[in-house]
Amino acid sequence: MAYDPRREDYQRLALRYAQSLPKGDPVAAAKAFTDFGRRFARDRDTLPQSDADRAFHLVAVAAEVIDYQLPFSSEAKADALIARGRDLLDEAVLLDPTCHDAIRMRASRTNPSFDAQFAFLKDGIEEVYASCQAARAAVPDDGDDERVALGRDIAMRPYRRWMAALAEEALICGRNRSCIETGERLLEQDPSDQADVRFTLALAYAKLEDQTSLDALAKRYGAIVPPRAADDAWIGLARLALAHKSHDMSLARQLLERLANTYEGCASALISQTELPDGVFARLAVPPYSEDELILAISEATVLLQEGDDKSGRGVLGSWIARTTAKLYPKALAEAQELSNPYYQREGKGHQGGDAS
Repeated sequence: MAYDPRREDYQRLALRYAQSLPKGDPVAAAKAFTDFGRRFARDRDTLPQSDADRAFHLVAVAAEVIDYQLPFSSEAKADALIARGRDLLDEAVLLDPTCHDAIRMRASRTNPSFDAQFAFLKDGIEEVYASCQAARAAVPDDGDDERVALGRDIAMRPYRRWMAALAEEALICGRNRSCIETGERLLEQDPSDQADVRFTLALAYAKLEDQTSLDALAKRYGAIVPPRAADDAWIGLARLALAHKSHDMSLARQLLERLANTYEGCASALISQTELPDGVFARLAVPPYSEDELILAISEATVLLQEGDDKSGRGVLGSWIARTTAKLYPKALAEAQELSNPYYQREGKGHQGGDAS
């Protein structure tokens, strides 16, 4: 997952620092840059930076608080974390009124509904695009092609995150065609798919029962950098949902087993089906093929799993997946039952584990 706020914070200041170094003396510049990492870690404020850089740093800290601490905190600590995240985002917007990440993240915490957030994101998209394009055009050309390319890429990232968030909100609101239109537009602009919008698209194609488009999306995985096979949990769950909808239960079972084998040792997550809050900065950064990734994909696939009435409250597909997984993997059922308290309240679990709700 490409959008790690801490990494981007580092990249932004590294670029700013490189631009401040004396030109024409590569040896002196190299010596000076060896000091950058230490200063970034220990005394960040001594580094050259703009108000936009300072604002993004506050966004990165807010993302850590809201996306990576709050969902796994106790109820006693939650209010303080919410207040801290809000204050950080407010300060970021005061420093830089065009800090679109902070504006978007703050709105996600204050809009009263998914539909309201969708409307907010849709209404603001053209303004954000124009702003990011202007920032991209303002990146100085210092003769270093790699550095210039990175600076221009960073300038467009707030827009890409805005687009990815719009696609996700559209999916949640049942606006599947809007989700696909937005996601495909983002993929055209960024074929490397730093925002991982292909995962959202996979779920939207499954919602529309569009097997052809889902297969075409899987074939496009070869263009993603770094390359990755089209066997992630989002594609797997989308294919499984389509097989289940067409009542091809033999294929659905095969696809379920393939998914469990791809995420070896994580089958209990398919029984637990934990729902996590969406990341407000971007989709949570988790290791590929980890239990965390499977849990995240299952949570986002709630739009598929909870379709239809079912006595368990899970939805028809969700209930079938949990029931079938329990039969295929008795050990996974035992693990899910053992970890029956909520995912985010288990002491020491952090981003690991699953529950058996």
